[in-house]
Amino acid sequence: MKILKKLGLLLLVVFLIAQFFGPEKNDGAIATVDAFFADTNPPEDVKMILKTACIDCHSDSTRYPWYNSITPVNYWLADHIDHGKGHFNVSKWNDYSDKKKDHKLDELIEMVEVKEMPLPSYTWTHGDANLSQEQIDAVTSWAKTVRLKYAFLKEPQ
Repeated sequence: MKILKKLGLLLLVVFLIAQFFGPEKNDGAIATVDAFFADTNPPEDVKMILKTACIDCHSDSTRYPWYNSITPVNYWLADHIDHGKGHFNVSKWNDYSDKKKDHKLDELIEMVEVKEMPLPSYTWTHGDANLSQEQIDAVTSWAKTVRLKYAFLKEPQ
């Protein structure tokens, strides 16, 4: 029993010390998404869905919940954000070629239609990001329309 108390105390001390360390935050300006919105021109309802369900992990601007201050949760969130931005970063929209923009929108449609996005781990704590079928239809319809624009602009293959 004595060894368990020492081990528990050691774990508590490590946990407390770990609270002073954390990953770099993704706290860029929300204005970095303006080019994406200007180029894709989503209707207001779709824009709100994107802001609620997508922008936190797929841009350079994240609104962090209170529990992001707790290590190791903050590392887990940072990993999700890094992966999200690695797949699709609307803050880098102007850096994408027309072909890549078309492809990213195609992936968005697929992931939203099969309900892989937003991630369940995100919707657990962000209930307003849990999309209804009507919202899914609105987002995918908008994205399909925007894809038509890039079909004409694509660079030769």
